[in-house]
Amino acid sequence: MNAKNLSERLKTVASFVEKDTILADIGSDHAYLPCYLVHAGIISNAIAGEVVKGPFESAQKQVKSENLEENIDVRFGNGLEVVKEEDNVGTITIAGMGGPLIASILEAGKKKLSTVDTLILQPNIHAKAIREWAIKEKWKIVNETILEEHDKIYEILVLKKGKMELTDEELLLGPILLKEKSPVYKKKWKNEINEWQRIIDQLNNIPLTTDVQSKKEELQTKVALVRELL
Repeated sequence: MNAKNLSERLKTVASFVEKDTILADIGSDHAYLPCYLVHAGIISNAIAGEVVKGPFESAQKQVKSENLEENIDVRFGNGLEVVKEEDNVGTITIAGMGGPLIASILEAGKKKLSTVDTLILQPNIHAKAIREWAIKEKWKIVNETILEEHDKIYEILVLKKGKMELTDEELLLGPILLKEKSPVYKKKWKNEINEWQRIIDQLNNIPLTTDVQSKKEELQTKVALVRELL
């Protein structure tokens, strides 16, 4: 993968970025995503944020090697700390982290979202945490997709400002994904059911405490719910 040949995962994230928006890519790693978007003529200005020194330096080198230093500002900082009000950022992308971490980054930096109208988020796991944060902070899901690449399954959520209500089923499974029920989606949740069942089987072999019983009931409820909806 490089800035002109993205992975399918990042290419799908890129497909949701609107033309001429100012982008902040948080956890940008090598800055492949903003470089790709500038080369494609979709955007002309972006911020690539990194909190880890190695990836930050890699992003700097990448942007320089692509001759995009006038277009992409690589910044070192934690989460949305790299975004300034005068940047007038319209879109934030956060890809390749756990859902709870993405939600915590958005929560910690929510004062930086005043100019932002689109969030494009790709959690590796636990997308539910993002949906819960979105409801609380008055963002609504306008698009969702799911894909498989190199035997890993990824969800991508696109959020715009606005109120949203979700059922427990939609919180867990995704309101749009639940309607579409693509083959990849069914594969993901069948894998989850198998994992939950494996844990239940393990819990059956240890002393039954209140906590163990509570965990078993939680997992059994999830298994029954997802089986019914698939």
